Amino acid sequence: MRTCVVTREKFPKKELTRVVRTPEGTVIIDESGKANGRGAYLKKELSVIEQAQKTKVLNRHLETEVPDTIYEELKELVK
Repeated sequence: MRTCVVTREKFPKKELTRVVRTPEGTVIIDESGKANGRGAYLKKELSVIEQAQKTKVLNRHLETEVPDTIYEELKELVK
């Protein structure tokens, strides 16, 4: 079970999307769930992704600036 950083709800790993700050400092969407680095999980829901972007919760969890392109990719994955 993993916790969504926005809703604080617990879900099985497969029901969440993992966003990772790699050791090199880049931010990626980890579809495999196995990428190295610091990860944060988001519920696969458009409203949750929009709230994460508005509150900058991923910036705090990943301790880096998350580019808007990552949020756009997340929205595309959910659709």
